[in-house]
Amino acid sequence: MQMGGALADQLTHVFRLRREDRRVILMAGISAGFASVFGTPLAGALFGLEVLAIGRMRYDALFPCVVAAIVADQVGQAWGVVHTHYVIGEVVPVQLWSVMAVVAAGIVFGLTGLLFATATHKLGAFVKRLITYSPLRPFAGGLLIAVAVWALGSNHYIDVDKYIGLGIPSIVQSFQMPMAPWDWLGKMVFTVVSLGTGFKGGEVTPLFYIGATLGNALAPLLHLPFGMLAGIGFVAVFAGAANTPLATIVMAMELFGPEIAPLAAIACIASYLVSGHTGIYHAQRVGHSKHHRPLPEEIRLSDIKQFHAQSESASERKVTLAGEEK
Repeated sequence: MQMGGALADQLTHVFRLRREDRRVILMAGISAGFASVFGTPLAGALFGLEVLAIGRMRYDALFPCVVAAIVADQVGQAWGVVHTHYVIGEVVPVQLWSVMAVVAAGIVFGLTGLLFATATHKLGAFVKRLITYSPLRPFAGGLLIAVAVWALGSNHYIDVDKYIGLGIPSIVQSFQMPMAPWDWLGKMVFTVVSLGTGFKGGEVTPLFYIGATLGNALAPLLHLPFGMLAGIGFVAVFAGAANTPLATIVMAMELFGPEIAPLAAIACIASYLVSGHTGIYHAQRVGHSKHHRPLPEEIRLSDIKQFHAQSESASERKVTLAGEEK
């Protein structure tokens, strides 16, 4: 997705596009990247529309994003790209008990996305303060991961090799059989350390891994099928971490079939709401606040903490002045 956006950005110089047109072509590039990698053209188009601003979509970019996503997916297929096929098996009917169980799972998925994004950004800030020379950060992170893999390699209870690669075999297994209940946490720790120490990209598939294995772990607790809740977790954790609920709902339909749509929608929306104004993309802007607490339009996620601190300081000053006047 980053490559798709960066490549699309080069066209702004070739065609001398305006600022507004540049944003549209960036969205189309992101849509194309998402669609071609995961084989989900409709979800890719919606992702490009959703990801730049939380709670707001630009309909003037709808046609470019849809065309770019479909063309990119077709080019991948013509090139011989084969995408992973996931089979979720049984999908339970939409009833009160299944809805309540999926709402509970969606809350857990949202908190997990929140934890992932927050831990990644906080570790990144800490490492920047600790190691001022930027090329040394990924070296230190890579060394730390290598030592951890070596130290855990002889452990009979933890298969550490599952946590350091792309993880597709483990994702597929999570749809088929019970997994170790700590698999999602192991993948999260290794991914957060990688991203927090300077490695770029690689958030999306790890979040799919974390969501699928977490859903697998929650399935027996909520009395839901392993495959179904793994599929819902696959998309819902990413919905909360990336703030893209519509794209992930459609992605669930494209990957797992339309039968899962109602329950996947409930989980993705719950995850999106619970994750708050955090996300894996610090440059993402707030188009419309998720909650009633107002935020300035177009504020970046990275600036929200500073905004709240300034608001609290202003409130304290008003209270102090009011007390002095009395």
